[in-house]
Amino acid sequence: MLRDLDTLAAVARRFGYTVAGPARLLAVDDEVRFSAAGAAALRVRILAADTTAFAWTLPPVRHSVALAPSDGGTRLTHELHWTSGVDREPVRRLLEAWSVEVARRTAALLAAPVVVATALVHGHTLLAAQRTRPPELAGRWELPGGRVEAGETEREAVVRECREELGTVVVPGGRLGTDLPIAAGVLRVRTARLAVDAPLPRPLEHAALRWVEATDVPRVEWVDADRAVVPELVHLLGVRARRS
Repeated sequence: MLRDLDTLAAVARRFGYTVAGPARLLAVDDEVRFSAAGAAALRVRILAADTTAFAWTLPPVRHSVALAPSDGGTRLTHELHWTSGVDREPVRRLLEAWSVEVARRTAALLAAPVVVATALVHGHTLLAAQRTRPPELAGRWELPGGRVEAGETEREAVVRECREELGTVVVPGGRLGTDLPIAAGVLRVRTARLAVDAPLPRPLEHAALRWVEATDVPRVEWVDADRAVVPELVHLLGVRARRS
């Protein structure tokens, strides 16, 4: 939820700012623009966004949030660095309001439907599937997947979705990246590989399929949610390449 632009925008409005960014789910090197009537725009750059930390900088202020497992949840440790001469009180008020909103929305997300996406790796390549709908997403690429049905585990959903969408059989693996808030609920990415003697995937519900190498992953026009895990996908392919 820390990387959710919608959450940040809701908080910024209380302080008279509008927020604009490249996508709802922020990734490293993204720039977020804060604008207010009669004031110069503020440009924030994202420095980290993964399972261990979220960080941004607005020189001369740098804010980081370390994440670590704790009893019953995740502990967030905020750290601020700034130079002298900065009016710190408005920053503190904004961060306090943001923390409260993140906690509120995270609690609500616990009851949301779960959608799985499959990072299907074959050799040193990753499968990308081109969407046909809705119109605003047609032509962009995604990791195949869908909603987890009642009584179904996430791993079972990965197997079923790949069978229905790709006509193949996969062996699901572990989690990749953070939980991601999307319109349909919460997205969780899982790794997978083709089962022994399984047929190669076919585009049964997509316009096209393509296998991409690690160097190509950042250049794919991913849907916003999958764009958020590009660094993890590159790392996954890098690990596979080193092991072979």
